[in-house]
Amino acid sequence: MTKRLICISMLAAAPLLWWPTFASAQYLRCENEAVNVGDVRAAVLQRCGEPIAKASFCKPVDAQSVQRDAGGASVWVLPSCENVDEWTYNPGYGQFMTTVQLQGGKVAAIKYGDRVK
Repeated sequence: MTKRLICISMLAAAPLLWWPTFASAQYLRCENEAVNVGDVRAAVLQRCGEPIAKASFCKPVDAQSVQRDAGGASVWVLPSCENVDEWTYNPGYGQFMTTVQLQGGKVAAIKYGDRVK
């Protein structure tokens, strides 16, 4: 009887394990297509067209690698920053203004702003 109760409890709880995944899904719907994290820049333009606003900034990055100089000493190679583009889309009345953040030519994040009135 105890094994049966455990199995029933596990089956009942299983959908709750997936809930955070669905609740935190980031995407931008354009017409009948969606843009997701990981999509390339060209796909965003093809599916959604030109954004209503564009911004760029340089995001500081951590040390990428250690190299040895001619004397054998360790030298940290520190790229100063990585270029990040932010494209803002207005998906329409009642929807949320959406900013697509691009790093390295791919969608790194999708953020929602105020609701369009």
